[in-house]
Amino acid sequence: MTTYDDRASLTDLTATVERVRRSVEGVIEGKPEVVRLSLTVLLAEGHLLIEDVPGVGKTMLAKTLARSIDCSVRRIQFTPDLLPSDITGVSIYDQQRRDFEFKPGAIFAQIVIGDEINRASPKTQSALLESMEERQVTIDGQTYELPSPFMVVATQNPVEMEGTYPLPEAQRDRFMARVSMGYPTPEAELQMLDVHGEVSPLDDLQPVAHAHDIVKLIDAVRTVHVAESVRRYAVELVAATRNHPDLRLGASPRATLHLLRAAKASAALSGRDYVLPDDVQSLAVPVLAHRLLATAQAQLNRRTSEQVVLEIVGRIPVPTSGNDSGYGTATRSSTSGGPLYGHQQPGSRRL
Repeated sequence: MTTYDDRASLTDLTATVERVRRSVEGVIEGKPEVVRLSLTVLLAEGHLLIEDVPGVGKTMLAKTLARSIDCSVRRIQFTPDLLPSDITGVSIYDQQRRDFEFKPGAIFAQIVIGDEINRASPKTQSALLESMEERQVTIDGQTYELPSPFMVVATQNPVEMEGTYPLPEAQRDRFMARVSMGYPTPEAELQMLDVHGEVSPLDDLQPVAHAHDIVKLIDAVRTVHVAESVRRYAVELVAATRNHPDLRLGASPRATLHLLRAAKASAALSGRDYVLPDDVQSLAVPVLAHRLLATAQAQLNRRTSEQVVLEIVGRIPVPTSGNDSGYGTATRSSTSGGPLYGHQQPGSRRL
């Protein structure tokens, strides 16, 4: 269990996250859940895949998150002619020095925006694999470390759009979570016309946090306690995807790790130093669904991976409090994403 000093630092650092959240929501109207998930992935040291039709603010969300944090930012426009070396970098022979000199690619930034990632060839997409998992790049046998914090925010159009390449399973598995923006409500769209009508709000957006603040936040998230019963619950959810009759590919062990990391970040965002089972439940769909492949029969029946995950969440028993849990007693089970537990630590708050 975390110490008093760990809890105090966690409470102090939530103010930083609150500033970032308000900054992003000042540009992205009417999408608080999407903004929260983006911050969750950032604090969990993951990568975010934003998928939706054109024009709903995918790139705007990525740019706003990047600009709200005083980190180095690089944007990569994925096109069919983009080469892997454009992303990772290349060694160039220097005539004067008579030696090879490494020229870093666009991946050498703290926040990397991959715009329309599925418009590049699979060969170019695979250039991100090592950097996303191991946070390093290997060129000509030489390994180069990437800066910290490091996060890839990739956007993509649905695969049925013309001129796109579906992301391979290994690539999708590197993304901690997938989120769809969705169309705004009429009220949010009217507000968008007022805010974005004359000038872009990004023009006046100033950083509200620094890179070292995010590193401290990430360190604080690592101290969040996860009870043995909650860990078992996460494993059972993921394992249930591997033998579900509607799925031909279940979630990987990496998905289990990502689910627990995201749950710890979600708990920290709520001002808690311990994970509740509903942290795991609320993140099951965004963390697991994009990794799953439905069977042909399920596709004919219009069964989506999101529906399968919700079914599994509703079926797996929720753990109750135990000697090592530290989170209270479960009162009900739900797949709606709402509050599942009456107990909350005094002084905790949701951002």
